[in-house]
Amino acid sequence: MTGLVLLVGGYLAYKYAYVEPKEKAAVEAMYQAEMQFARDSFASALDNPGGGAEGFASIADNYGGTKAANTAKLYAGICNLNLGKYEEAIEYLEDYSPGDDITPAVKFGSLGDAHAELGDLEKAADFYEKAANAGDDDFNAPFYYNKLGLLQFAQKKNEDALKSFKTIVDKYPTSIEAREAENLLPD
Repeated sequence: MTGLVLLVGGYLAYKYAYVEPKEKAAVEAMYQAEMQFARDSFASALDNPGGGAEGFASIADNYGGTKAANTAKLYAGICNLNLGKYEEAIEYLEDYSPGDDITPAVKFGSLGDAHAELGDLEKAADFYEKAANAGDDDFNAPFYYNKLGLLQFAQKKNEDALKSFKTIVDKYPTSIEAREAENLLPD
């Protein structure tokens, strides 16, 4: 019984004396980086958002174990992707653990973009398909099916591309991508 009390007490002390203050500090640190990200200032958001604030890379490294550090990994991955640092983008994105319904599609889609830029079109196609399936909604799914279809056309996989575009038309007929996909499908 004493062991159980010590175990529970240790956990509560760790959670309230260490993790929660660290989480609060990480969330506060992200404010400036998020402001730079919103301005498409990806280099600043990643490394030096100004005013002595930390960038996403530093937050991901210095606040490990917090939800904010995990979120910073997604942001850092997207920043690196936009800066043309594709291998770094992949590292951050692979380390990110989605905790909601939207960001898995963003993670997988961004991984697809990074792999496409590196010339690994097979991996890119796999990630676009994962993104489309992860974001099974009227915005993300048709967007990533469209990317998948265009990539498949580039790979000369025309049948697969037509299936991707047909999926858009059939499942997401009101999406912007559906109008474009209809033009690519045979009559």
